[in-house]
Amino acid sequence: MEQNKKIRVAITHGNTNGIGYEVILKALEDPMMLELCTPVIYGSPKVAAYHRKAMELQTQFTIIDRADEAKPGKVNLLTTVDDEIKVELGSNTPEAAEAAKRAKECALKDVAEGLCDVLVLAPESQEDSQGKSENGSLDIRISGDLRIALVTNEMAIKDVPEAITQQKIIDKVKLLNSTLRRDFRISTPRIAILALNPIAGENGNGGEEEQETIKPAIERLEQEGIQAFGPYPTDKFFGNGDYQFFDAVLAMYYEQGVTPLKTIAPEGGIILTTGLNYIQTTTDEGAQFDIAGKGTADESALRNAIYMAIDAFRNRQNYEEPLQNPLPKLYHEKRDESERIRFSVPKTKQVPPTTQDKG
Repeated sequence: MEQNKKIRVAITHGNTNGIGYEVILKALEDPMMLELCTPVIYGSPKVAAYHRKAMELQTQFTIIDRADEAKPGKVNLLTTVDDEIKVELGSNTPEAAEAAKRAKECALKDVAEGLCDVLVLAPESQEDSQGKSENGSLDIRISGDLRIALVTNEMAIKDVPEAITQQKIIDKVKLLNSTLRRDFRISTPRIAILALNPIAGENGNGGEEEQETIKPAIERLEQEGIQAFGPYPTDKFFGNGDYQFFDAVLAMYYEQGVTPLKTIAPEGGIILTTGLNYIQTTTDEGAQFDIAGKGTADESALRNAIYMAIDAFRNRQNYEEPLQNPLPKLYHEKRDESERIRFSVPKTKQVPPTTQDKG
């Protein structure tokens, strides 16, 4: 793809009874967005017009039948739902959920065929979005420079210890490391791994997962040249601000990672789903049925999701281009152990890392 060609961004309309159309139309109201990309909304012109009128929004859109008809400088809307959809703002009806599903299926097909470059998902209901991650994929929750991924997704706390294995930690960190290099252009990512138990299970208190599972996984990652550090007790790691010295954090379970993220950065964050053969982002806020149709939804998270998709696409292009014609290596690289020593976790005391610019 030519560097000066505008990226085509496929945007699904999400749950039609939620805030999807409101945040989409608000985000695309800014003319600057059309300078950065060519947006293609996958949804219903009638439902879009309904939401626009209900909230007195001014964003105009051009109706198209196929993605290759998308016009630069315009907000394009590709019809994926021809039926008359009854809009019941604030209600998660089966009809609204089905409309979200159909829009996503059409968008995925066009991205797979190269008609659009990236996929951005507008807010769906929590029920519709749960359990839909593909095998081998990983959700990275992002707010500013804070990036958090999870070893386990939504599950009962009692099931978490059994679900955590060395191989699962290794696989997640490898994928996280690869994504930071390709999509964020961080040459040597530093990844912090959180402990499962309080005070990292020191002196056998609280559990044995740190000694039997997490630390051996970190050692294996170190042998493969990946800068993974830990395990860090959650309270000290976030309470002392140690997260600021890392490029990403791997938490063991949902509450351990998401609660600090939403406390430190309460504004709407975004999710980059990696491990796919395409770029996919979404907001980390859900359909918000309680405020649907009131005109108060904040579009900044969706706007940031679009920005993230564009940046990741460009970064991945720039990363992969030289790999297509690699130069022969003329020397052997010498491993630098200074990072390993600096961020190591002493057995008896947790010492926060010293300040250093991120790589």
